[in-house]
Amino acid sequence: MCGIIGYVGDQNAVPILIDGLKRLEYRGYDSAGVAFIQNEKIVVKRSVGKLRNLELVLAGENLSSKIGIGHTRWATHGRPSEENAHPHRVDNIVVVHNGIIENYTQLKKELMAEGRHFSSETDTEVIAHLIDRHVKKGLTLVQAVQEALKEVKGAYAIAALRQEEPDIIVGARNGCPLVAGLAQGGSFFASDIPAILGYTRDVVFLDDEEIIVLSPEGIQIMDIEGNPIEKESTKVLWNPVMAEKGGYRHFMLKEIYEQPRAIMDTIRGRISHDAGNIYLDEIGISEEDIKELNNIFIVACGTSWHAALVGKFMIEEIAKVPVEVDVASEFRYRNPLIKENSLLVAITQSGETADTLAAMREAKGKKGKTLSICNVVGSTAQRESDGIIYTHAGPEIGVAATKTFTSQLVALYLLALHLGRVRGTLSQVDCKSRIDTLSLLPHMVEKVLEKCDKIEDVAKVYFQARDFLFLGRGPNYPIALEGALKLKEISYIHAEGYPAGEMKHGPIALIDDKMPTVALATQNGVYDKVLSNIMEVKARGGKIIAVATEGDQDIAGKADHVFYIPEFDHLLTPVLISIPLQLLAYHIAVLRGCDVDQPRNLAKSVTVE
Repeated sequence: MCGIIGYVGDQNAVPILIDGLKRLEYRGYDSAGVAFIQNEKIVVKRSVGKLRNLELVLAGENLSSKIGIGHTRWATHGRPSEENAHPHRVDNIVVVHNGIIENYTQLKKELMAEGRHFSSETDTEVIAHLIDRHVKKGLTLVQAVQEALKEVKGAYAIAALRQEEPDIIVGARNGCPLVAGLAQGGSFFASDIPAILGYTRDVVFLDDEEIIVLSPEGIQIMDIEGNPIEKESTKVLWNPVMAEKGGYRHFMLKEIYEQPRAIMDTIRGRISHDAGNIYLDEIGISEEDIKELNNIFIVACGTSWHAALVGKFMIEEIAKVPVEVDVASEFRYRNPLIKENSLLVAITQSGETADTLAAMREAKGKKGKTLSICNVVGSTAQRESDGIIYTHAGPEIGVAATKTFTSQLVALYLLALHLGRVRGTLSQVDCKSRIDTLSLLPHMVEKVLEKCDKIEDVAKVYFQARDFLFLGRGPNYPIALEGALKLKEISYIHAEGYPAGEMKHGPIALIDDKMPTVALATQNGVYDKVLSNIMEVKARGGKIIAVATEGDQDIAGKADHVFYIPEFDHLLTPVLISIPLQLLAYHIAVLRGCDVDQPRNLAKSVTVE
């Protein structure tokens, strides 16, 4: 959720940069910095923590500049520190960056072999070195950025400044947002529109693999080869609430599309590709205690309970610890067998869910250890548990959980990896491999979102249905439960999630041509069995909406509609499957005229029993 701001014009850039960063604070960050050119020299100022710390660094100095870039950072590669804060400087080049460079390890080794020195642990510094290398070959800043980006793989939004070219800033995006703004006497770009709304309402949205040059005269946009691109500006007529929605019709839709960023932010600062380790600094449980664990209880409510069910598969497979999953409202009433070497993991988006807090207190009363997975800093769950894993999904306004759910799945996966490393059930080599795969997840979610345009057409076919059945097996079964919950929450259609293997034990009696069945049929060890379940539905005249793996041609002739997702690790595939189910529920609810963001009778946080 990092924030970028850039400005070139006839006003003093420094206060504009700070103001823009303040308007991006909602994205979350752990450090901040600015770079600008003053008296023909680049000045870089950085600090850890809140923006007020950066303002203290700047206070008392006579700062005046017509050009500059700013950044708020959530740690990804490297811990929060001044050295790892952006902007990063290499000689007379400064760079800020959002995203993850997937091949940074290889590039860093190549650059170090050339004798280059790195002063941070970040992947961003690799970009600065690449640009500097090309500049030293005689290229302009624009040309150097073009060549550097051809060498990197991953998601990025960047801004680059060069001391010798004091009238331009070069930006680029691929998988991370960047929007430009046009104003009298200057031009801007930023990660999100609110950062520049105080100065202009004329904006231009950049697409992937596009490069932008800011100058006092305006903007130039080109592709990575330097070919010019003409783009129409859009006039933003948002009120503050609309600005928060980012132009989306509903908060829920905005939050569905924020999931790549939310997942990336949950991963940030917690993985080391080089060391093959997981860093959960606030977990609050010693390695010795982790090694002594006999069992784990996971408690949660609603959507968080579905995340817990997937987490059971993750932890048992990777860390080899027995896991029990309980609905929090039932947990303390069954006199659970918690001992000192038991761990209770409480999953709660808000950190204030009454039943989940009661379950935590039950565990603490029996001397068990407690850990919370939560999205809200300073919540009761955080204060009362021994440790915390924040999901960093950002504010979720829509009542139906979307990005907080997928972020919880990622947090549980990180926990499973950490437990596995500490307990010796996961080797360093295997952990590095899993980390590499996990790093690809935000990009995979982007790919799924890009292919979901047909879901609205399917929703138009079935939005008047009275009942739905969702079927899944293994880690996909909890996602069937979640898909059914999303649909009933916001569209008020009755829906059931069921283990596909249990269909013959009851739900098969309900199947007819009026009840659609959503089958989660990705390629895994039970794919053939799910295919058999689909045939059983079809034999009874049922309609099938399938979620399947790309390249699966068998299912195309058996299902009425198919949404394809990329082939991926089976423990992380539930994240990808969730996306089309969220959008299916959303579009059906909109077609039925329901209040998507505030469904009847529901609250975002259930703070009473």
